[in-house]
Amino acid sequence: MQEATATVNLPGKAPLANVGLTFGALTGAINRPSHLPGIVVLYGPSGLGKSTAATIATVQLRAYYVQAKSSWTRKAVYQSILKSMGVDPAKTIYEMEEQVTAQLAASRRPLIVDECDHLVAKGIIEVVRDIYEGSGAAILLIGEEHLPSNLARWERIHNRVLEWVPAQYADLDDARALRDLYCAKVSVGDDLLEHIHAQSKGVARRICVNLERVQQAGLELGKKSMDLATWGKRPLYTGEAPVREGR
Repeated sequence: MQEATATVNLPGKAPLANVGLTFGALTGAINRPSHLPGIVVLYGPSGLGKSTAATIATVQLRAYYVQAKSSWTRKAVYQSILKSMGVDPAKTIYEMEEQVTAQLAASRRPLIVDECDHLVAKGIIEVVRDIYEGSGAAILLIGEEHLPSNLARWERIHNRVLEWVPAQYADLDDARALRDLYCAKVSVGDDLLEHIHAQSKGVARRICVNLERVQQAGLELGKKSMDLATWGKRPLYTGEAPVREGR
């Protein structure tokens, strides 16, 4: 398999570590030898930027992308994929499956299924195996932390996984990339950024929320830059709900 560069960037997107991991793993599945399986699983807690990584991979690799819903049936899976392909769905599930596999095989483009925990919970994850077997396409499944253990119950899916990719918590380099992307109006000092990273516990979504809080505070104070001393004891977003004070 060819190695893909871990540095992937698009205008308006931060070059986070999870982007490079996802891009590299999916590219490896696309370029794999024919005797190897072609499913990649990206998993981890909410807020680590998995969907952002999927969005960039979708653009860079011209992938077909769908986000599963809790209400989906087998029919809805095929209809959503065909919609992403720009193909009018046939009348029966069998015919729609044929349409999906034929389009993937002909286009040689990968398929990304986000929030696929819903398919596991509904017991319709075998749809992915049917699509994979019929097309041979590279498929990226994205879900929460327990997705690998949940997929273990579906041996015919589990055995077709080429690579398991655990989403990484944001490090300081990721935090700097997010600062560079989102803090155009007010610069954020390194000491304050380190404080934000620590309070956010490496969760990219929380880092973004806190960077915006700092920027808004800077604008309200008329500051072009904010450091830890200027920020003071203002609270940061940690993901925890505030405790209601007793009456």
